[in-house]
Amino acid sequence: QVQLVESGGGVVQPGGSLRLTCTASTSGFSRLAMAWHRQAPGKEREWVGGIDRSGSTAYADSVEGRFTISRDNAKNTVYLQMNSLEPEDTAVYYCQAHYGAVYWGQGTQVTVSS
Repeated sequence: QVQLVESGGGVVQPGGSLRLTCTASTSGFSRLAMAWHRQAPGKEREWVGGIDRSGSTAYADSVEGRFTISRDNAKNTVYLQMNSLEPEDTAVYYCQAHYGAVYWGQGTQVTVSS
């Protein structure tokens, strides 16, 4: 069983930045593939990007060049650095871990508004 806790959400103006953090409660964090998803009001949850065990990353077209995912295996933590935020990025952001089974965090709200 893996528990994931996200933090770092909040309200930011368009063009601003936020960094989300997801910390996992497992000694096997380095074996996990990690991803970020988001769900905007009235929309389905969508994949934002992911990072595999080797540190390779991939991103959705909508965030490519603006968002960066990184991980610190010593801290059991994955990060989502979000720059040049747009109102369309407003959503609840979820951390996901995958190693056989799939695990989800509780989500953190990001609101981009002037």
